[in-house]
Amino acid sequence: MKKWILLLALVSSFSSWTCDFHGESGITIDNDLWIGPNDKNAAGVTKEQFDGAINDVEAIYNEIVTSHGGALKVVRNWDDGTVNAFAKQTNGDWEVHMFGGLARHETVTPDGFALVVCHELGHHLGGAPRKMDWFGQIRWAANEGQADYWGISKCFRKLLEKRGDSLEVVKTMTVDPEVQTVCDAEFGASQEESAICVRSAYAGRSLSSLFHSLRGLTEELSFSVKDPAVVTATSHSHPLPQCRLDTYFSAASCGIASNIDTDMEDPNIGTCNRTKGDTTGVRPLCWYNPSEYIK
Repeated sequence: MKKWILLLALVSSFSSWTCDFHGESGITIDNDLWIGPNDKNAAGVTKEQFDGAINDVEAIYNEIVTSHGGALKVVRNWDDGTVNAFAKQTNGDWEVHMFGGLARHETVTPDGFALVVCHELGHHLGGAPRKMDWFGQIRWAANEGQADYWGISKCFRKLLEKRGDSLEVVKTMTVDPEVQTVCDAEFGASQEESAICVRSAYAGRSLSSLFHSLRGLTEELSFSVKDPAVVTATSHSHPLPQCRLDTYFSAASCGIASNIDTDMEDPNIGTCNRTKGDTTGVRPLCWYNPSEYIK
C-alpha cells in the first residue's frame, strides 16, 4: 500500500511538467551535452539575442496567458549549459525554462531559438492533441507535435508579423526551391506573408538540425522528401527529426491566421486539417492520426 501511495505522489509531483508529462525530458531527447558561456565550442545565439527573443514573445503573450487564467514566467538560464528547454505549470504560473546551452549550440539560429520559446509556450496554449499520463488521463500540455505545429503557425508567425522585417531578412537567405514554391503558392498575394512562411520553415530547419545532431543521425534532412511513416495512433512523444521538420514546414504553409486560436479539446479548430479537405498545412501522418479526431 505504501508503495502505491509513493507512486501516486511521484506522478502527482511530476505531472505539471513537460516536454514529457512527467518532466524528465525537454524539447529534445535526454542528453548530457553541456555548452557553457565560455565554452570554446559555443556558437549560435548571443546573450542579447537570447534575451531579445524572450522579450518579444513575452510582449505578445503576457496578456494572452493572463486571459487564460495563468501568469507567464520565463526562467532565463543563460549561464546554464543544458542543451534543452522545458515548460511547467505550478501554482498558477505558466513557466517556460530556457537554457543558454541550447542557444549556444552550433545548429541554433536566432530564429530557431525564438521558435524554442514558442514551442515551450505551445505546451501551455497549443491545445489538442494533448499529452496523456500513464493512466490514459489527458493532461494540461499540448503534445510534442502539436507544440511544434502551434509554435510555428501561431506564436512564431505572430512574432514575425509584429517585427515586420521578414521580406528583408529572406532576401539575404539562400532558399530551397521547394520552400519558395510552397510558400508562394499559399501566400503569393502577400510577399511579406510568403517571406514569413519561408523564414518559419528555416527556423524549423534549425531546430530539426539540433535534434538530428543530438541523435547522431547521418541521413540528410529534406524539405522535399518527407518522413514516410504513418502512425496508427497519434504519438505524444518526440517525433524523429525529419518528421519534426515536416511539421514545421507544414505549419509554416498553413493559411489559417495567427489570431485564430486552437482549441484545448478539438484539434480541428484553428488549424489546417484533413477534415476540411485541406491538403496544405496539415499535421504530418508520421506523428498525427486524424481519424482519432473525426466527430
